[in-house]
Amino acid sequence: MKLKPIKIVIATTLVSTLFFLATKANAQNSQFSYTQYMDNLTPFNPAYSLLDKAASVSTLGRKQWLGVDGSPTTFLADANIPLESINGSAGLIVLNDQFAIEHQTEVNAYFAKAIQLNATNYLAVSLNAGIRNYVADYTSLDAGDPVFMNNVRQTKPNLGFGVMYYTDWYYVGISVPELTVTSLGTASVQNNEDFENHYYFAAALLDNVSDDVIFKPATLVSYVKGVPLIADISGTFILKQTIGFGVNYRTNNEMAGILTINVDGFHIGYSYQFGVASDNLGGFNMPTHEITLSYRFGKGAANPKLL
Repeated sequence: MKLKPIKIVIATTLVSTLFFLATKANAQNSQFSYTQYMDNLTPFNPAYSLLDKAASVSTLGRKQWLGVDGSPTTFLADANIPLESINGSAGLIVLNDQFAIEHQTEVNAYFAKAIQLNATNYLAVSLNAGIRNYVADYTSLDAGDPVFMNNVRQTKPNLGFGVMYYTDWYYVGISVPELTVTSLGTASVQNNEDFENHYYFAAALLDNVSDDVIFKPATLVSYVKGVPLIADISGTFILKQTIGFGVNYRTNNEMAGILTINVDGFHIGYSYQFGVASDNLGGFNMPTHEITLSYRFGKGAANPKLL
């Protein structure tokens, strides 16, 4: 699949726009994110699950600031099944996120459906609904101190939706997977930013550098009210649809190296993320490790947009 001239213009415009957004997004945002979003965007936008016609199960483990007690630890899992008769899909997303005394668990079910616009172009929409549970265990700090006598436990509903336009060589999507119905996390030291509405814009495109090499640039831009937006920009080279090497830059002065392997329906990914601010380089740095494992049940070739 070589890009035709009109596609080159579109691709160049898209990449330039993403770079502009990235350079403008220079403040850190506290909402949840992960480095390997380009390989599994479903937790941010469930409409992404429609890009492949096979059922799949994906897991992710993320440990920030390794070696620091109470540092953020995240486990994420999602599974989907295709509904080919209606050109749709359905699935489940589970998130377990812990930071110091705070612990958040989310369970969301989703449904997505695509409309075929022509031979290669699709418009997809998704709807997700579930619950979000938040716990702040203050008694673990000092059970004998009256200030820390009362723990916080809250459970609230969650709604979300997503829209995605995709073809055989790129996709563009917007989503609000966490449309907060009522307040949650009133005890959070992060000033409730994790419990506000989250808005995401995502895009990726493909180019066959050669018969054996695919280049995949991607971006994920996120915004929460009251916090400047933040952007991820990544580029991945995929060799013979088996081994991938990538680099990710996040506009809160973080970078990551990414390695992926795809074989017999399995996808294994690892990323090492580190700070690149002036006080990180050559000094104290607390890296983040991220591991992904997924399995695709389909017998046909995987959609390269998912690699």
